[in-house]
Amino acid sequence: MDSGGSLHHHWKNSQISLQAAVGMKRAIAEFMTERVNEDIEELNSFLRGERSAVETYNQCIYKLDNAQVAMQLQTLKESHLERVNRLTEEIAKRGGEPQTDSGVWGSFAKIIEGGASILGEKAALTVLVEGEDHGLNDYRDSMNDLSLEARKLVAGYLLPEQMRTSEALETIKASM
Repeated sequence: MDSGGSLHHHWKNSQISLQAAVGMKRAIAEFMTERVNEDIEELNSFLRGERSAVETYNQCIYKLDNAQVAMQLQTLKESHLERVNRLTEEIAKRGGEPQTDSGVWGSFAKIIEGGASILGEKAALTVLVEGEDHGLNDYRDSMNDLSLEARKLVAGYLLPEQMRTSEALETIKASM
């Protein structure tokens, strides 16, 4: 009887351990799903910002009389386009739906850029500089809210490119 009771006790403990493992697995899966959704939301925010940058660069390039500066801005715009493509891929890879517009910030940027173009090329470049600064701050401020994998994307690609375009734009503006 002693061995039967011991066997029953062992079986009962195994059943409890199995239930705990299943519960833990479910909790981890829910956490990971929530984490992926948070990453997708943040990456879509970055995507809207990059789309807005492309729109604003397009407007500025279109309104510039200086062909050399326009070519330099075209190169910076292409960097933002590459980021749009990369973010679109990363969001889709995580099972998300990439945003297709620039959202409220894009609409605001269009209004600001329209007003800046009336004031002149230097004012239009100031709008671009402010947008680049906003992008830098957005990437830096959001870094700790991301999973390790998404953080690597920001730290290894998005932020360095943002810093490069920001510095290049400052140089262009200073030369005018």
